[in-house]
Amino acid sequence: MRLSSLLTSGLAGLAFFLGSAAEAHEIYSCVDAKGRTLTADRPIAECTDRTQRALSPSGTVKRQIGPSLTAHEEAAQHEKDRRAAEQRARQAEDRRRDKALLLRYPTLAVHDRERAAALLQIDEVIKASSKRQGELGNQRKSLGGELEFYVKDPSRVPASLKRRLEENDGSAAVQQRLIADQEQEKKRVNQRFDEELAKLRQLWALANPPTPAVGGGSRTVRN
Repeated sequence: MRLSSLLTSGLAGLAFFLGSAAEAHEIYSCVDAKGRTLTADRPIAECTDRTQRALSPSGTVKRQIGPSLTAHEEAAQHEKDRRAAEQRARQAEDRRRDKALLLRYPTLAVHDRERAAALLQIDEVIKASSKRQGELGNQRKSLGGELEFYVKDPSRVPASLKRRLEENDGSAAVQQRLIADQEQEKKRVNQRFDEELAKLRQLWALANPPTPAVGGGSRTVRN
């Protein structure tokens, strides 16, 4: 048992020694600001502002060490990396949305059906509001008939009649605004589906590229 432990410790020590020896045998090389090629057994202080190469004893490039950055350069690099990461995230999100869009609308017919269903819901609301408008219009005519009795002396109009007239006018205005809002919603829905369709046409074309036509016609050769 003791012998096994000694062997394990010895192998670990040997691996550490070999790794340290390999690191120690690296040769660093660079060209300084004056154009001189410098070499050393450790990173070269004169080349902290430029790339250095770590070479094996045989001269093979093992790795490259980038220049040390000033605080300003480091901040600029950090900002550049942040913007690049944000761009990659946006691109990944765009790809995710494109994939979801294709899964939802695999064909033009599916997209057209969903557009029609969305517009139908809006039309149903407009239809109900228009019907209510008609009812309010008939009610307003009836109230107007009652109001005619007080044309000569409006001060005698009963408070209950005034209240019903105001309620009728208010309800009619609400229905008018509702219809106007739904008409705007129809425009927004159509715009959204139009934008989706433009994107989908691109995605469909990429997913199903046209098959090259095979020429089978005969060619007439003239002498």
